[in-house]
Amino acid sequence: MLLLSIQFLSAQAPKKGQTQAQAPKKINIEHSDFLDVDQVLVPDGVLLTGNVKVNHDGVVLTCNKAYYFQKENYLKAFGNVQLVQGDTLFLNSRYAEYSGNVKKAFATGNAVMTSPDATLQTDTINFDRNVQEVFYNTKGTIINKDNTLVSNSGRYYVTQKKFQFLTAVTITNPKYVIKSNHLDYYSNSGHTYLFGPSTITSKANYIYTEKGFYDTKKNLAHFLRRSYIKYDDRLIEGDSLYYNRNIEFASATRNVKITDSINRGLVKGHYAEIYKLKDSMFVTKRAVAINLVENDSLYIHGKKLLVTGKEGERILRAFNNVRFYKIDMSGKCDSIHSDSKTALTKLIGKPILWNGESQITGDVMHLIGDNTTRKLDSLKVLNNTFLISKDTLGTGYNQVKGLNLFGKFRDGKLHDVDVIKNTEVIYFMRNDDNELVGINKNVSSKINMILENNAVENITFFNRVDGDMYPEDELPENARKLRGFVWRGNERITSKDDIFTAEDNELNEKLIKEGKEEEEKNKMAPMEVRKETLDYDKKKPAAKTAPQPKKK
Repeated sequence: MLLLSIQFLSAQAPKKGQTQAQAPKKINIEHSDFLDVDQVLVPDGVLLTGNVKVNHDGVVLTCNKAYYFQKENYLKAFGNVQLVQGDTLFLNSRYAEYSGNVKKAFATGNAVMTSPDATLQTDTINFDRNVQEVFYNTKGTIINKDNTLVSNSGRYYVTQKKFQFLTAVTITNPKYVIKSNHLDYYSNSGHTYLFGPSTITSKANYIYTEKGFYDTKKNLAHFLRRSYIKYDDRLIEGDSLYYNRNIEFASATRNVKITDSINRGLVKGHYAEIYKLKDSMFVTKRAVAINLVENDSLYIHGKKLLVTGKEGERILRAFNNVRFYKIDMSGKCDSIHSDSKTALTKLIGKPILWNGESQITGDVMHLIGDNTTRKLDSLKVLNNTFLISKDTLGTGYNQVKGLNLFGKFRDGKLHDVDVIKNTEVIYFMRNDDNELVGINKNVSSKINMILENNAVENITFFNRVDGDMYPEDELPENARKLRGFVWRGNERITSKDDIFTAEDNELNEKLIKEGKEEEEKNKMAPMEVRKETLDYDKKKPAAKTAPQPKKK
């Protein structure tokens, strides 16, 4: 064994104008079994053979054979090459070159870089020690515990333990696959930052984002810019999406849209929470549910919307000042409970319904559908039923009052209506020429009305107890309204936009404006991750109990 001393390969003198401190350090040969000077094979260099070991400014390189060029402070290494920097980076290959002057290494031939958190395998690896960066432009595979990353090129920042990929990259995990053209991956924390069109595919769902964050260790994510989560039966969109894969929970903020592809429904708002495993969804901030009913859209708005249950058994609940609208029907109430299995929709708390030009009120109101035809079938109003409509040509009001109302729909419109028990009527009778014949005012036990195009075509009284037809001039104005009459035509909802209050619209404009400003501000800004995403598993420290005085 031949041991070479430092004196044999002495350091170069600094160049003119260069201080000793600035001069590059010389490569130090610690060991080689044999040393030979062969000007033919290694011009102006030294041939080192067998168990070669050199070091340079904190890096140790070992190999089977090396050419050392003292003048250039340069080394070419062959066979079982390993470059080691501290205990954080190991670079193995069949061949390598190292420059002591510029502190750069080049390794090729089954090149493998290993750090405590990841292993990179590729054909060629470059290492710049000055900036502590490793980069490669050949197809590489990175293995990090449960994740395998494959890319055509990449860069590794040693200090930050960060991989950056600017070409096609794929992360394969037992639970999902991530694909992107720009991805930053921190090997120690498992944090992944996605930029540009990126996808995350799993058995549970499909995620698309153009700016996102994914914690591959905690399975938590935060997505921005044109992002959505797609399940088999549901599509979730929003300006900002938070996702927890462990419990299949997602929340969405601003411009939220949740599409139910099976039930042909849509829910919108500016904040939503979706619990996939529990089949539940909560939406607020100008929330609206839109469902297709008889080729028409039914809009339901409340301060809060809650949807629960599996497909075919879903229940929609709307709370606080609920308003709804479809072309020929609208209404208001305190809350709504709609069950898709029974096709029963309950209007709860001071319900009012406008069917065409008719205003209907009562204590309890139910709309019943037909799950086979997906059409409205019937209407039930219980206790204090009151039906009012304006006389078509005059200034009076047609009124029907009773205990309960039972109505049947035809093609989405009320057609056959029965009002029963203690019924009272004021009705303006007109002939075929729309001339007023008289005002019918009577009391009976039951009334049946046949409606065409939301107007009374025929009216039948059963067991009439009292009443008569009055000429217009014989029935005074104060007798033309039944007790409890309240016309609320100014409250009638006549379009889908009317379901929202001024406060709702003000909030909507504010949030949309904030969203546009934030989008513009963050276009080129780094990804800012929600605090709850990063601190999800951090527990608050238990409160310390003050020491108690000892009993004497």
